Amino acid sequence: MELYEFTVHELAEKLEKKEITSEEITKSYFKRIKERDEKIKAYVSTLEEDAIKKAKEIDKARKEGKKLGKYAGIPIGIKDNMCIDGTKTTCSSKMLENFVAPYNATVIEKLNKEDIIYLGKLNMDEFAMGGSTEYSAFFKTSNPWDLDRVPGGSSGGSAAAVASDMAPWALGSDTGGSIRQPSSLCGVVGLKPTYGLVSRYGLVAFASSLDQIGPITKDVEDSAILLSLISGHDEKDTTSADIDAKDYTKALINDVKGMKIGIPKEYLGEGINKEVKEAILEVAKKYEEMGATIEECSLDVGKYATAVYYIIACAEASSNLGRFDGIRYGYRTKNFKNLNDIYRNSRSEGFGPEVKRRIILGTYVLSSGYYDAYYKKAQKVRTIIKEAYDELFDKYDLLLTPTSPTTAFKKGEKSNNPLEMYLADICTVPVNIAGLPGISVPCKLDSQGLPIGFQLIAKPFAEETLLRAAYTYEQNTNFRENKPTFKGGNN
Repeated sequence: MELYEFTVHELAEKLEKKEITSEEITKSYFKRIKERDEKIKAYVSTLEEDAIKKAKEIDKARKEGKKLGKYAGIPIGIKDNMCIDGTKTTCSSKMLENFVAPYNATVIEKLNKEDIIYLGKLNMDEFAMGGSTEYSAFFKTSNPWDLDRVPGGSSGGSAAAVASDMAPWALGSDTGGSIRQPSSLCGVVGLKPTYGLVSRYGLVAFASSLDQIGPITKDVEDSAILLSLISGHDEKDTTSADIDAKDYTKALINDVKGMKIGIPKEYLGEGINKEVKEAILEVAKKYEEMGATIEECSLDVGKYATAVYYIIACAEASSNLGRFDGIRYGYRTKNFKNLNDIYRNSRSEGFGPEVKRRIILGTYVLSSGYYDAYYKKAQKVRTIIKEAYDELFDKYDLLLTPTSPTTAFKKGEKSNNPLEMYLADICTVPVNIAGLPGISVPCKLDSQGLPIGFQLIAKPFAEETLLRAAYTYEQNTNFRENKPTFKGGNN
């Protein structure tokens, strides 16, 4: 096996036994990036020189017996909406194509303390708005299983990099499924933590009441490790939960006996691909065989979730993106005669079509005469959806659903129909609306050889339950024996 094929916990074990060096691992990944990224296009930028320099320093410190983080010297990819001091943070937008972050996001500060190495910044839908990573201002990312298909979005670069062994793990952000959906489409593990568990400080905001940073990894154990490293209270983030960091790897117990898992029937109804539905029922059967109790349940209000999500998310995006005005920082038009021209032309030229679409929708629902009819009503329905989940979690430890209604679709298939693209999020957006944790775990390949992922949802701050159930499934199945085929590549 090549070094880039190992999981993080396997690499950490080899480093501890002095079988390999951090420099060898880091160079192995950059070699892989040079081999594969020309076709995948997962990376917006790479940090090879800095990464190898840091790897050498860590190897020297390890040899001298200095204290290092447990996962010191292991590289990571970072979605390009998280600030790394002195590094470009573009959000895959022309608006920020030359913006160099003047500070570190809190998650980066936490990884720095662990002596983690950065491979580079990963492609995404512009300002995290999209479900396919086709809305990047720079280029479209391809799915490693079929290069003619999308990797999902908006963290498509992160999921594609991990799936194609161009990063051992990566950070993504999830506003309505943007960690879980691309993880499902790329056959990797994606965890969206409870809202507030991981600091959002230094994450370029899309929708502040929905955004959450989380791990994309090769397996569940790596997901638990990365969550342990990045979670915990942060005084710089007013939405950060007052919860201490903990070691989530202690939850990795191969046992689900006694767990009650509900399957909301609405998640297996209209719009869900037949093969995806069959795969979820097979997962349910497997959990029963392993000792869990499976019951059908109902989440009728879930049908309103997509509408609620797009009203709230677009309203918050309209507000958050107001700061990009061509004056303070970011792109400024060269075509202007007065101040109004600077505002209008900078935003017209700097933002892509999907971002403009959401700003316009968000401004509309917040405007006088429509606020009560749309935004206020959406917030009321959000509360109803949250209460419906609370009722289900009085009966069940977890909910089991598809992550995505379909497997990876072809490039261009949905990008000309925004409504169809938005409906690709129907299984994931309710989790963000209710502030819950959710994880996507790959379970099988469909008849076209494309990955299918299932989603587990837990009550707030029950990540241990989530990880335990996901880990148990993974330990008793063999999806990781499947490898991306890199077929296609005509687009």
